[in-house]
Amino acid sequence: MNELITMDQLAKKMENEDLIIVDCRYELNNSEAGSEMYQVDHIPNAMFFDSGKDLSGPKLEHGGRHPLPDMNIFINKLGEAGIDKTKHVVAYDDQKGAFAARFWWMLKYLGHDNVSVLNVNYSTWKKQGYPITKETSVVKQTRFIPEIRSHMVVDVNQVKQAVEDDKIKIIDSRAPERYRGEIEPLDKKAGHIPTAENWFWEDNIESNGNWKSKQKLKERFSSLENEDLIIYCGSGVTANVNILALANIGKEASLYIGGWSDWSSYEDNRVVTEKN
Repeated sequence: MNELITMDQLAKKMENEDLIIVDCRYELNNSEAGSEMYQVDHIPNAMFFDSGKDLSGPKLEHGGRHPLPDMNIFINKLGEAGIDKTKHVVAYDDQKGAFAARFWWMLKYLGHDNVSVLNVNYSTWKKQGYPITKETSVVKQTRFIPEIRSHMVVDVNQVKQAVEDDKIKIIDSRAPERYRGEIEPLDKKAGHIPTAENWFWEDNIESNGNWKSKQKLKERFSSLENEDLIIYCGSGVTANVNILALANIGKEASLYIGGWSDWSSYEDNRVVTEKN
């Protein structure tokens, strides 16, 4: 199935009993913004998942700024939202797909393949006159049974091994200036992981905030052959946009969920900068 779904495709499915819509709107500088936006309006029948509280666990000394949450709690929340293997889940946000892609990845990690991301921002959905509501949805609770795909995530030790393995390509999804080490607004050190290439996550998105077509994504990633791919960003959120884009054209990649915030938290880890 396509990992991305259009507004028309979603609108035609909205009465289907097997559809669960998930609102993932969130702002890193305002942790309550997503919930507040959801309360103002959202796509009808959408359930809200908070990227800070539901999709992330508490920050520790190592592990990155957005580690995975307690998965038992998250799995229970999926069931409470009516999500099980019989459901097609569609996630959306208003942040160019970054938080919707994190939710998409987490469902894939738990073995749920029938999940898509809306290929436009919520603002576009609203401006185009598609239905919205203020009403909170009530769903029939169910039980989500996970089948964890451990190969989809790697830790810092696996990344260290990958640095020494020329058969594995490491991809840094952050903005080029952060990759080069010219600035670092969030983490302890500036730069990137040795051998990593920079593929900025926003280059999967058009200037209007919509996802690029499958053909454009194929062209973008055409230089990637059959290497094993490890993708990271600052803290395991925006890297998922690259992973989703690759999945949409039939390429697999693993997520280093700790990302630069984890790697840079270890004093002995090598750091590369490319300052002008």
